[in-house]
Amino acid sequence: MRARTTTRTRWVMVLLGVLSPLAVLGCTPGSDQANTTMALPVHGACATLPPGPAEPPAGAVVVDPAIPGDLQAKTKASPAGTTFWLKPGTHTLGTDEFDQIAPKDGNRYVGAPGAVVDGRDLNRYAFTGKASRVTIEHLTVTGFDAPDNEGVVNHDSGADWLIQSNLLTGNHGAALMAGARQVMKGNCLKDNGQYGLNACCGEVTDLLLEGNEFVGNNADDVESKYPDGCGCTGAMKFWEVDGADIRGNWIHDNRGPGIWADTNNNDFLIENNLIEDNDGNAIFYETSYNAVIRDNTMKRNNVVGGREFVDRDDNFPTAAIYISESGGDARVPARTDKIEIYGNDLEDNWSGITLWENADRFCNSPANTSTGTCTLVVGDVAKCAPPGILREPLLSDCRWKTQNVQIHDNRFAVDPKAIDCQAMCARMAVLSNYGSSPDWSPYQAETVPEAITFDQHNRWYGNDYTGPWTFVAHDASTLVEQTEWQATPYRQDQGSTFAVGGGG
Repeated sequence: MRARTTTRTRWVMVLLGVLSPLAVLGCTPGSDQANTTMALPVHGACATLPPGPAEPPAGAVVVDPAIPGDLQAKTKASPAGTTFWLKPGTHTLGTDEFDQIAPKDGNRYVGAPGAVVDGRDLNRYAFTGKASRVTIEHLTVTGFDAPDNEGVVNHDSGADWLIQSNLLTGNHGAALMAGARQVMKGNCLKDNGQYGLNACCGEVTDLLLEGNEFVGNNADDVESKYPDGCGCTGAMKFWEVDGADIRGNWIHDNRGPGIWADTNNNDFLIENNLIEDNDGNAIFYETSYNAVIRDNTMKRNNVVGGREFVDRDDNFPTAAIYISESGGDARVPARTDKIEIYGNDLEDNWSGITLWENADRFCNSPANTSTGTCTLVVGDVAKCAPPGILREPLLSDCRWKTQNVQIHDNRFAVDPKAIDCQAMCARMAVLSNYGSSPDWSPYQAETVPEAITFDQHNRWYGNDYTGPWTFVAHDASTLVEQTEWQATPYRQDQGSTFAVGGGG
């Protein structure tokens, strides 16, 4: 959920873009080491989905689309570990909204060329239950009517699922939920009502997303259904996920953010993705911990959202990468104890990187929109109240801190004319607000603006800038030029290079 304001952007759909070539390096899930022996060129999965087998695999149960409910019936009648081959054609379930397929442990569902599982806007869910080690591949799954914040495939977050080479399109809610150690490779998640992927809530660990394409998601403009918005849209959303490798994906033309990690996520590796033309942030990392964001290409993100801020005279520095109440903490086990952002290429986005911390948002405060949650280093919401919160260690630990963020060796280029910007773009920022609420808060006044700007080890250095960049420091009213940004007291972007260019 958005930390700064209760007014949400009403995202406007953007036309689909044209794929740029991108090469990625593979690495093992949970490892921060690149495997330089393997180069995987990324092409749009939606255009290059490999066909399934034209004949049933050995020992497979054949599923006939001419028999309504055949897939449900044969799943129920067959033992765990069965492979099902879905013949070409449109496979349907029953006519009740809760007709669904409940796999057993180790089941495998393989589609022949042209195999479609269609909910016909009657059924809520396709594949459900808590079975483990289920495989779904070479299927088109469409027409399911899951409610908001629920999903169609792996609805109940079963563990160790493999989802690969599928077309998940035209569903309401989320096309796909995630379970522990889920692997998602080479899928097309397109034009789904709310999310392509929803990973939630507290038992999801060690995810791998590789070589997928997310395009046109939040097609139902779910934010507009709620008077104050919901903070529940975009290509993908993560909540309380511990460990995720997101690499080599093409994430584009979604209504809302591209990658959104919201509330007590930890240990994310986001690398070698092409993220472009999303209405919202390319990457939004919120009230979360410890991440590496490297070697991504980000183009023309948050242009729609940025213009909306301008239209309502909101001077907040909305940006392509938005780090909100998130930082590195060695007490939360991960592959890094920082948020490290490096080796990325950002071009013609609505601003660069914003580091933000809401002084009024902390565990047990009314401004904590992640209701009922506390920081991972405290856990118990009740502890974060007077008198305990007024002294250490709770004084420090009840805040989600934007701290230990290192931003280096990135390229930031912007031409305001290319994104039709007359004001409030081409900014980089580290800031907070004046603390004022609640009346018992120990973080009143300038406490948090001073901390995030000067004391929490947030550093830019060694970056390459092209364009008329300006910098926001301490609070939204303080806009400084390059020389001030590099000088005392901020001392940011030491060793960086600056060229006006970009229409400046």
